[in-house]
Amino acid sequence: MHIEFKTDFRGWLDTHRWKPKELAENLGVSRQTIHHWMDGSSTPKNEEVIRKLYKLGGDNLILFMNRDDKPRIAKPRAYFEIEGGTKISGEIKINGAKNAALPMLCAALLTPEKCTFLEVPNITDIDNLLTIFEDIGVTVKRYPDIRKVEIEAKTVDLERLSDLDDVRKFRASLLMMGPILSRFGECEILMPGGCVIGARSNNIHTDGLMTLGAEVEETEDSLKATFNLKKLANNRLLLSEASVTGTENLGMFLAGQDDSAEIYFSAAEPHVCATLEMLQSMGAQIEGIGTHHLKITGTKKLKGGTFTVPTDGLLVGTYAIAALLTQGELMIKNVNHRELFSFYGLLKRLGAQFEMLDDALHVLPSPHLKAIPKVQTAIYPGFSTDLQSPIGVLLTQCDGDSLLFETLFENRLTYLLELEKMGAQVQILNPHQARISGKTKLRAAEVQSWDLRAGAAMVLAGLIAEGYTKVTNIDYIDRGYEDFVENLNRLGAHIERVET
Repeated sequence: MHIEFKTDFRGWLDTHRWKPKELAENLGVSRQTIHHWMDGSSTPKNEEVIRKLYKLGGDNLILFMNRDDKPRIAKPRAYFEIEGGTKISGEIKINGAKNAALPMLCAALLTPEKCTFLEVPNITDIDNLLTIFEDIGVTVKRYPDIRKVEIEAKTVDLERLSDLDDVRKFRASLLMMGPILSRFGECEILMPGGCVIGARSNNIHTDGLMTLGAEVEETEDSLKATFNLKKLANNRLLLSEASVTGTENLGMFLAGQDDSAEIYFSAAEPHVCATLEMLQSMGAQIEGIGTHHLKITGTKKLKGGTFTVPTDGLLVGTYAIAALLTQGELMIKNVNHRELFSFYGLLKRLGAQFEMLDDALHVLPSPHLKAIPKVQTAIYPGFSTDLQSPIGVLLTQCDGDSLLFETLFENRLTYLLELEKMGAQVQILNPHQARISGKTKLRAAEVQSWDLRAGAAMVLAGLIAEGYTKVTNIDYIDRGYEDFVENLNRLGAHIERVET
């Protein structure tokens, strides 16, 4: 059995907080052996050691040179065990946003110059994306202890990218299409995967690229685009919906073209703005950032630079709801209030008590939460679909009935079936609407994560359930929440991560 490390082994140790001595004891090898792996002078050879290491690091760490070896290795499975009845109180600082970091990192593919990123979250989606970059020949340096990443895309192996299985792991890999196509004139990837929250076709991306003059071939397994024109075929583009990733992908494509174009009905979310502002810093001229109408004048000579990932408003909302559910008092720091106004308005209507400070949110105990007639998701600046699941848990603790209306994704109410197992009073009316009745005392149960945000919601429900709740499929949670359990435990929770 022959393997190679897919990422810098020393960096992997730092990211996962392994000390060489502890890992050596876990694997049954000498500490010197671990140091040899760290300096690159050797790789594991013993089959049993490889099995143990794969259980810890999975596909992100180990590449099997003989693919037939891989199926014989059992992938790690883990779950959270949550003791209910604790309070979430104290202070927490919010890190960089996953939804901003992913497109910003992809934008680095537009230039051969070095791009340095600060406040990059240490989550598996970021790790997966950077591993893909390394696999296609991009130079990546990771500094997880200070949340810094350096990317230098002097070369990109397009042939290697075309059959890279890791692309299937998450939908954000689609964001490589725009910058690579713009810079190299062609891009082929296997069909990206992602959370099971409903139909998210690639039409916004493919139709937009074809309107601009690209040729696109899409099959069940792959997506291929070529662009051989000196100028854009059209200079106006109307999106069928205000797609976040569609706006980012098409914006990156246009930023790398020596031409101008307008995008109508573009997305205006703060993380979209962060990517567009990065493109501006690289040399593109962009008007209308933060609106639904963009005008982009690109250039083939985009440059590198240093870019900071903005704070994550979704984390602010998640931790705020954790405090409200448990009647705790929480100070949340590094907050951008502007992106959360709709969320704040919703909390006020529910009777939640909180204070907006300069760059912090002070959440106070709120024992008298009241249901409101309807909670409805919308495109920014409306209430975010990514906070709908945590709010759904909060509605179980509000007196009265609320209609929950998920306008964007038809499978994003599936988590309510898990809440029912815990005693929640839920009536699912159709794929987009459900009625939640409260106040309900939740009880512990075994539940699963149906997607990234629903997984976090199940953890929040476990905090107030009587007994010990088991949450499975936690890989989803690891994709988007850095040290989620560790942070909650530091704030008063009793949660254990159990490896099986």
